[in-house]
Amino acid sequence: MLESLLSRFEREDGQGLAEYALILALIAVFVIGAVTFLGGSINTILRDVGQQI
Repeated sequence: MLESLLSRFEREDGQGLAEYALILALIAVFVIGAVTFLGGSINTILRDVGQQI
């Protein structure tokens, strides 16, 4: 019984999920930063295109 309990704590199934969540969070931070940094120039480009149409 003790071995069964200890084997549950030694499993690493959740570790992969945590790593994927961390990678997803880092990608989200990068995308938010890029949109914030480039947001003004993208807005200007789209406004110019809209006026030319």
